[in-house]
Amino acid sequence: MSATGIHTPDPKAPKGDLDLALIGNCSYGALIDKTATVKWCCLPRFDGDPIFCTLLRKTNDIGFYEISVENFSHSKQYYIKNTGVLRTELYTKKGEAIEVTDFAPRFMMNDRAYRPTMLVRIVKPLIGNPRIQVRIRPTFGYGWGAPEKTRGTNHVRYLLPNFSVRVTTNAPISYVVDEVMFEISETYSFVLMPDESLKEALSDLTTSYLDKTINYWLEYSRVLAIPFEYQEQVLRSCITLKMCSFEETGAMIGSITSSIPNHPGAPGHDLRFCWLRDSSYIVHTFNKLGSTKTMEDFLKFISNIVAAASQTESGTLQPVYGISLETTLYEKDMHRLAGYRGIGPVRVGTKDYQLVQNDVYGHVILATTQMFFDQRLKHMGDKLLFERLEGIGKIAVGAYNQPDAGPTGFSAPPAIHTFSSVMCWAAADRLKKIALAVGQEDKSKYWAGKAEEIKKDVLAKSFNTTLNSYTDTWGGDKVDSHLLLLPVVGFISSSDEKFKGTVARIEKVLKKGKYLHLSEHAQSLSQCSTTATLWYINTIASLGRKDEAKELYHNMLSTCNKLGLLSESVDCATGELWGNFPKSAAMVGLIECAMNLSKKWDEVI
Repeated sequence: MSATGIHTPDPKAPKGDLDLALIGNCSYGALIDKTATVKWCCLPRFDGDPIFCTLLRKTNDIGFYEISVENFSHSKQYYIKNTGVLRTELYTKKGEAIEVTDFAPRFMMNDRAYRPTMLVRIVKPLIGNPRIQVRIRPTFGYGWGAPEKTRGTNHVRYLLPNFSVRVTTNAPISYVVDEVMFEISETYSFVLMPDESLKEALSDLTTSYLDKTINYWLEYSRVLAIPFEYQEQVLRSCITLKMCSFEETGAMIGSITSSIPNHPGAPGHDLRFCWLRDSSYIVHTFNKLGSTKTMEDFLKFISNIVAAASQTESGTLQPVYGISLETTLYEKDMHRLAGYRGIGPVRVGTKDYQLVQNDVYGHVILATTQMFFDQRLKHMGDKLLFERLEGIGKIAVGAYNQPDAGPTGFSAPPAIHTFSSVMCWAAADRLKKIALAVGQEDKSKYWAGKAEEIKKDVLAKSFNTTLNSYTDTWGGDKVDSHLLLLPVVGFISSSDEKFKGTVARIEKVLKKGKYLHLSEHAQSLSQCSTTATLWYINTIASLGRKDEAKELYHNMLSTCNKLGLLSESVDCATGELWGNFPKSAAMVGLIECAMNLSKKWDEVI
C-alpha cells in the first residue's frame, strides 16, 4: 500500500482487462468476458451487492459464473445485430465448438416494460459434441464468502443473506452442482433468477424470452435518428446507454462498475450512481437521437430531484444522487475485494455527494429546459416546475463567484472555477427562455439581466492575457478540458478569438499524442480521459479542422474494446483501457462526435 492508502498493483493478482461485454435490461447489468464468464453482476439492481465479482477479486475461487469447454483454443464474441443479446463461441483444440447466448430479458408485457431480475444463458453445440463444465459460484457481502446451496430436481438454490437465487436448467443437475465435465449433444438453458418456480416450461420460456428481447432491441434501434456514417458504433453506444438507465426511476448511472482505477496509482471510485454533471449532455444527445422515452424518464428523475430540493431549507443540489433519489451515499472501503489487478481499496458509495460543485445548477436547468419546449413529452414543464427552477437559479446567481470543488472535484483548496461560473450563467440564461415559454415576460427580463451580469464578470476575471486563454479558475494560470464546453452551453462562440487561444493552450499542455488529459493535475500520468478527448474532437471539428477531428475519432473507435465499449481513461502509449466500465459519458461522447463528423444523409442519398 502506498502512503496515500492506495494499493499498488499486485503481481500475483489476475491480469484482468476490460475486453468485456455488457448485457442488461435497465434494472441490472452484467459484464461477461470473451470466454463466456460472468465477471461482474450486482443484484437486484445496479448498486446492489455483486454476486459475481472476479473483476475485482485477487483469486478466482468464488464470484463467477463460467461455462467452459475442454481443451479450449479460442473464442469469438459478438452481439446479435442492433441488440443487447450477446453470443460467445468457444472452440476447442480439436475443432469442436459451442455457442453461449447471454441476455437479460426485456420486452413489453401487458403494456408495461417487463425487466425481471433474470439472467438467461443458452448453450448449444456448434461443431461436434465437446465436453463442457458449468461452474456457478456466487458470493455475497462484496466477496465475503460463498452462500449455502441446495439442489432440487432441476434447479440449484443459493441462499444469500438478503435474498436467495436459483438457477433452473435442463442440464443434468448433478453435473452442475458438482462441476463435472460432460458432453453436450443438445441445447441446455440456464435461468438465474430470484428463488421462484418458473411458470412455464424452461425451453418455452427461454425461446420466447430470447425472441421477445431481440425484437425489443431491434425496435428500439429502428426508431433512432442515427447519422449516415458510424452507424454501428452509434447504435452500440445507444444500446449501452439504454442498458445504463435504471428505468424504474429514470436515473442514468455513471458506470456499471465500482473501483476500477483510472491508472495504476489512482484510487477507485464507485460510479453506480447518477451524477448531475452528465444530465444536460445526456438529454441533449437523447433528443438528437429521438430516444424520447428514455429522455423523458430521465427528465422525470431530475424533476423529482428539483421537487425534493425545493422542500429543503437550503434548496441546494448535490452533485450526485442514488438511483432511487438517495441523498446519503456513505463511502466505505470493502477490503474483502482486492481490487482490479489487486489495486485497492474497493469502494462502495461515494463521498462526492458532500462536495460543493456549483456547476450542477446549470446542468439541471439546461436539462429541464427541454421539458418546456418539447411537444412530444407526455409531461411538459409548467409554472410550478418553473418556480422550483427559479429557486435553483437564485442559488446559482449567488454561487457563481463563490469557491467550490470544481467540475472534477479535485480542487484543494476550493477556488472560483470558471466552468462552475459559466454553468451558473447557463442557469440564468435558460430561465430567461423558460420564463417566456410560460408567459412570464417580467421574469424573463429579470433572468436576462442576471445572465448578463454574470457573463460580464466571468469574461473579465477568467481570461489570462499572458496565456491568451481562459483559465480553470478566476485569475488562474492553468487550464482544464471543461473549458472546451464553453461554446457548447452557448456562453461564447467557437469562432471567438479568445476561445481559439484557449484551445491552443489546451493543446499545448493537456494533449498527449492522440488523447487529452482532463486537467493539468493529470499531466504526469500516462493515462488520458476518454471523455475529454471526445470533447476535444468535437471542438476542433467546430473550428473547421474536420479531417484532423476524423482522424482522432477513428483512433477513439480503435480505442474502444472489440465490442465498441469505452471506459473512463486510456493509456496514451498502449491504448489500454482503464477506469470504470463502460462509462456513460464516454458513450455519449462517441455518439456526439459521430453526429458532428458524419456526412449528412441528403448529401449521399
